[in-house]
Amino acid sequence: MSTTAATTAATGILCAFAVTRTPPDPAGLASVRGHEEGGPLRVLRAGGLYLVVQDVPAALFDEEALTERLNRPDDLERCARAHHRGVEAAAGRGPVVPLPMATLYRGDLTAARAVAARQPVLDTLLDRLRDRTEWAVKVHAAESAPQPAADTAAPSDAGGGRAYLGRASARRRDRRTAHGRALAEAEAVDAELRCHAVATTRHRPQSERLTGRRAPQLLNAAYLVDDARRTAFTEALARLAADGRCPAVRVDASGPWIPYSFARWDEDPQAGPEQEVRP
Repeated sequence: MSTTAATTAATGILCAFAVTRTPPDPAGLASVRGHEEGGPLRVLRAGGLYLVVQDVPAALFDEEALTERLNRPDDLERCARAHHRGVEAAAGRGPVVPLPMATLYRGDLTAARAVAARQPVLDTLLDRLRDRTEWAVKVHAAESAPQPAADTAAPSDAGGGRAYLGRASARRRDRRTAHGRALAEAEAVDAELRCHAVATTRHRPQSERLTGRRAPQLLNAAYLVDDARRTAFTEALARLAADGRCPAVRVDASGPWIPYSFARWDEDPQAGPEQEVRP
């Protein structure tokens, strides 16, 4: 490395992707492109751990520029995809702790010190995540057929008024009953999947604007699954998604993923009640 390159690496802006105990294969790392605007991915030693990083231009990644870019949907998506590529590259030889998107440091020394300072937490996380993957499960209420438009015309007599109010009350009661049934089935889905996972966490349900569905999302959960239990977990998913098993909901799942939801290195390593991690 030239003197100029060494100075850039020491004092420039680094984008950090993930921490691992075993550095990825150099050839595999070289074949992956992180952020299009940055240099090649590289490995930085941090105590007994390794950090996969990329040198990026300050003009595009300082606080002001990055905030502006992440407020643009297209740029946000590009950054998210680049971050995921970097995390995947880091995971080639063992478990990784993915860092939050756009984790930035001023130079190698600052990055290495930050990681080394959190090594006990990171060691705990890497032990927990070894030979485990994440599965994402989203449960929506089943979409019913569109209902005919409600009769909003004022009734012409008292008898018609009572009938109108009765129909409106029945519709509200039916909606409450259907929603309650769907919530109960969503909880049943979660309870069964927990039996096959070592940890679970719930995310905030997504809005209809994000899901593109008319029916509400009732459960947005992630499950940490032992590789040895993957078949049991996917078989449970298949049973739950089968027609007639849970008629009031629709179950969608994806995975296996790198366990982003269970790798919060900035939190206390002791899991909270929603993350019930078992050894």
